[in-house]
Amino acid sequence: MSATCSGAPNGRPLRRNASAFRAAEWLSLAAAPTFAIMALLTGVPGAGAPAILCAHDASPLSGMAAMYGLMSAFHLTPWLKLISGR
Repeated sequence: MSATCSGAPNGRPLRRNASAFRAAEWLSLAAAPTFAIMALLTGVPGAGAPAILCAHDASPLSGMAAMYGLMSAFHLTPWLKLISGR
């Protein structure tokens, strides 16, 4: 049985499904660094308009910076799989 037969459940060739899966795997690696950068940028005091709306005595780890930090931590799974060699 060749890799381009129509044996896939949706009728598409298996080769196209494999390349889409590989692209999705690499795309999943983009989430954690993106959210980490966003956490750093929103945590910088006086970085723009949102800082004007918030109290100046607030911790940089509150609000959006904390949310982006948590999202970055939750999206670390693909990186941990890559590092572990799976």
